[in-house]
Amino acid sequence: MTSAIYHFLDKQYVPGLSTEILYRCAGAVLILLLAVLATWIARAWVLRAFRALVRKTKFTWDDVLLQNKVLSRLSHLAPALVVQGLSNPFFGAVHGGDGDLLLPESRLLGFANTFVSVYLVVIILLVIDAILNTIHTSAEGRRHAAKIPLRGIAQALKLIANFIGIIFIIAYCFDKSPVAILSGLGALTAVLMLVFKDTLMGLVASFQLSLNGMVRKGDWIEMPKYGADGDVLDINLTTVRVQNWDKTISTIPTHALVTGSFKNWSGMQDSGGRRIKRAIHLDMRTVRFADDALLDKFKSFKLLKPYLDGKLGEVNDHNAGLDADLSFLANGRRLTNLGTFRAYCLAYLQGNNKIHQSGMTFLVRQLAPGPEGVAIELYVFSNDTAWVSYEGIQGDIFDHLLAVLPEFGLQPYQRPSGHDMELLARSK
Repeated sequence: MTSAIYHFLDKQYVPGLSTEILYRCAGAVLILLLAVLATWIARAWVLRAFRALVRKTKFTWDDVLLQNKVLSRLSHLAPALVVQGLSNPFFGAVHGGDGDLLLPESRLLGFANTFVSVYLVVIILLVIDAILNTIHTSAEGRRHAAKIPLRGIAQALKLIANFIGIIFIIAYCFDKSPVAILSGLGALTAVLMLVFKDTLMGLVASFQLSLNGMVRKGDWIEMPKYGADGDVLDINLTTVRVQNWDKTISTIPTHALVTGSFKNWSGMQDSGGRRIKRAIHLDMRTVRFADDALLDKFKSFKLLKPYLDGKLGEVNDHNAGLDADLSFLANGRRLTNLGTFRAYCLAYLQGNNKIHQSGMTFLVRQLAPGPEGVAIELYVFSNDTAWVSYEGIQGDIFDHLLAVLPEFGLQPYQRPSGHDMELLARSK
């Protein structure tokens, strides 16, 4: 066919143009027209037909393919295949029917092959980019995928693909083997590591975060060094973005999460319990034995009835065997208003349906006395981990316990205020 075209053009006389130039120009125009035609067919017919088919299906993955332009980028392969297929016939050597050489190979053949090779590498890189975006978009909303830093992994794979693609482009441009180009980069390794230090560290850190399950998108993390205290918005190859509770955004280097220390609150959220650890400081001067009048008052508290029934029987049995004057409260065992208040706190929490009753630490304890009095600390877990609900539960508990203190003859410890000083001055 090519020899027939050559003979046809050879018979045409165009002043100033040789048959070879006519043949090469005709081939270039034909290749260009067919490449444009192939592009039009791929985009106007094939791609449009696929879009119409996608709209009729119930699947979602094909919609994501269209959204990320995977097929649109694949359509760019059509002109490249046309150019690659027709370059050799029109730019290569042309032989006659009897094997005689009509035209030698043109330099345009090498240029066309190089152009097509580079173009194909670029299109393949664009397709890989779109496919990775598709996988990331499809998996982002899935429950199991939420534990994996998908964006960081996708960016790492893109980086590797682009690096390999650049090596092939350089190899094609200089007509060298990609292996030879890679071996020649050994001397530049130190420079590349210096320039891409943060990227390489982020790449390694992204895989470590993923494999070890250290942090994932949506986790609440706290890292005071970077002023971060909030939810993870995004995990990239080089940075992690955190939206703090005041709606500001903190940016943390990805490798800092591996090399540094941070607190991840996801364990608390997954457990279904949030710790309440708070103490009430009491004035030690108000701690005393419970006399009969105070015991009678305690007996009217419904929450204390089970405790008093068991404790008073134990105390009375103990004191019955003593040879001592029990009219003195110091002789024998006695209940105290502080101990009874601690038992009341325990009973009150046991009756609270907002507190975990089993499976988690449930403790009401007395701390060591200090300059701020003696403290009764509550160490329990609420069954609602949401911040607003948790604060409401905690506040309701301590509102009640502070209000009931006078019923036990106890007073909270509070440092003197300006008003106390004013009252003291007036009393003088």
